[in-house]
Amino acid sequence: MKKYSFVIDAGVGKLIEKWLEEIGHHVYAVMNINNEMVDEDIINLALEKDAIIITMDSDFGTIVYKDGFKHSGILYLRLEEATGEEKLVTIQYIISNYIEELKNNFCVYQNGKLRIKK
Repeated sequence: MKKYSFVIDAGVGKLIEKWLEEIGHHVYAVMNINNEMVDEDIINLALEKDAIIITMDSDFGTIVYKDGFKHSGILYLRLEEATGEEKLVTIQYIISNYIEELKNNFCVYQNGKLRIKK
């Protein structure tokens, strides 16, 4: 499997960071870099690292579609009530089945479905 880089936004969880690293992907965790980093800086970091952002923050949709920010891929997880384990199972499914579609697209996972906006 091709290896990708990911920027993991605060709130996504350590389990996901650890799993992605274990399977060989490069992970940049916002919590380890600067937990007060603003969303635009997260997008710029991801562009610099050619990384896909994984977030639970709906503001990224506004930044991309209203403000016109270029990005290298964003996966917005609408899993507000999910446990760390539930988030991990979801990410494992998405990465196993859709990793190539995440690159350079804005994707939203909600209610068991992944929407990919190209």
